Amino acid sequence: MTPPTVALDAMLWDEPTTGIGLYTRQVARTLGELGVSVLRLGARTSGEFPRRLRSRTLYTLAELPRTLAKLRPPIFHAVGNFDLPLQKLRGTAYVLTVHDLIPLELPETVSPGFHWQFRLWLERSLRIADAVVCDSATTRESLLQRFDRLDEASVSMVHLGVDHVQPLQLDATSRAFLEALGLPDEFLLYVGALDRRKNVGLVLDALERLKAWRRVPFVLVGQRWYGAGPLERRIREMRSAGYDIRALGFQPEPLLHALMQRATLFVFPSRGEGFGLPPLEAMALGTPVVVSTAGALPEVCGEAAVQVGPDDAEGLAAALKRLLQSPDERRARAEAGRLHASGFRWARVGEHLLNVYRSVSGA
Repeated sequence: MTPPTVALDAMLWDEPTTGIGLYTRQVARTLGELGVSVLRLGARTSGEFPRRLRSRTLYTLAELPRTLAKLRPPIFHAVGNFDLPLQKLRGTAYVLTVHDLIPLELPETVSPGFHWQFRLWLERSLRIADAVVCDSATTRESLLQRFDRLDEASVSMVHLGVDHVQPLQLDATSRAFLEALGLPDEFLLYVGALDRRKNVGLVLDALERLKAWRRVPFVLVGQRWYGAGPLERRIREMRSAGYDIRALGFQPEPLLHALMQRATLFVFPSRGEGFGLPPLEAMALGTPVVVSTAGALPEVCGEAAVQVGPDDAEGLAAALKRLLQSPDERRARAEAGRLHASGFRWARVGEHLLNVYRSVSGA
């Protein structure tokens, strides 16, 4: 059976790597390995059909429909949660990936404008989508509960892969940067955007509770996001009080993975995740992980990770202290994490999507 041609939403292809950008690139790669002809639409400069408009919203509303009408692909796959064109194109099946429903479930963590854009556009996209793919059972269940008119059979789920994470040799510049940081032998690491949803303040609460025992170094990697101001002010205040807290900003994947490998513990206390890829990446690299019990994190990370409530600063402090005092438990958690992460493969995502494409295209 000949694999279909798919026009893939590539709007985040050229942007600093986010979860959706990583998803786009890995989906394109694994589909290509399965023989699917992938046309990348809407990147700033890359792909077969880069966009002319700078605004991604305007591109989707105005330029993308014209491109699709010209190409007439059998399938268009939008990967950004809600960003299908507003009108259905006859002869083209629409597939939508919904990673999470954070703007609806935690509206205080996004701007009011984005909350309404997400809500209204998602409702429209779900009405015209031929198939919806979710990253987790948690997201799928939330979607079906909120939008009870959805045909359950049209909404599927496949976990993301993590086999893109491989220990890499750093170039000389990256090695020099890493050494220049002067990182201590033991430190906690958080990777992700510095937004309200990620709940990094809980780690700061735990560090304050641990100060009578020791001041544990804490490294944060990720770009500023909506609501980052209060967290940044608190970090400055704690640094002034003598805490070793280092916010490194966005870092490319090789450096990011090197930091994950060096970290003593990876901490991810988010209040809501549709999947939660960073802790799974840390597991794949053999770093013990502590996550919250919110969203899809228990589903994705399983018993290999230590789990604490998203409001339980005392519980987090106790878990961190126990792990820092126990090399044996850290080794056991690291091994369990590697084994757990080994089951999450991008080839499975590609095979699932290929089945979805065939079902909506009648192939």
